[in-house]
Amino acid sequence: MRVALFITCFNDTLFPATGRATVALLERLGHAVTFPEEQTCCGQMHGNTGYSGDGDALARRWERVFEPFDVVVSPSASCVGFVRERVPSARGRLFELTEFLVDELGVTDVGASFPHRVTLHPTCHSLRLLRVGDRPWRLLSAVQGIDLVELPEADECCGFGGTFAVKNADTSMAMLSDKLRRVLDTRAEVCTAADNSCLMHIGGALRRQRAGVRTMHLAEILAATE
Repeated sequence: MRVALFITCFNDTLFPATGRATVALLERLGHAVTFPEEQTCCGQMHGNTGYSGDGDALARRWERVFEPFDVVVSPSASCVGFVRERVPSARGRLFELTEFLVDELGVTDVGASFPHRVTLHPTCHSLRLLRVGDRPWRLLSAVQGIDLVELPEADECCGFGGTFAVKNADTSMAMLSDKLRRVLDTRAEVCTAADNSCLMHIGGALRRQRAGVRTMHLAEILAATE
């Protein structure tokens, strides 16, 4: 299958390892991956901050760039949710990574090996907008050698919310403190999620506390062969 990668500007700029892992994973499963170089921000940041006109314009640009592709995959639940909402033609052909693996390819064991203790933070967009359910958990459970532990109160927001963390810093930090305490309670080596935005928020606090817990996008674990 020929798959177009919608990497998102956030991943492309700050977390390129996630894009490389997504490509490695899809190619391992036998699919050809295309990267449309004309892609830019999808407009989520603008739309969610109240600049609807700018957000819609970028969403229309996304539609033009990805129009030639029947299947588009992205390692970002939040961006997939925004584009589906604003671009009706994306529905049925734009997939968040775990949706694509489980629903479209019908696989949960992707041939990964990752012998570490891991906990999963199911991001708000994954849970509430895309409703990916247990797909990330099923994929992680099939990874060889993994010690996957449940995160207490997993469905609570980490407090990021894009510009929410800037405009409502005190509330955001209070929510983040609760999330960190629960991550540390699992004694996990790694906290993973389907959105690097949440992992950046959580990971920054973990580093400042020198907690010894690292963050990794789910795609990087699924691509691993340690």
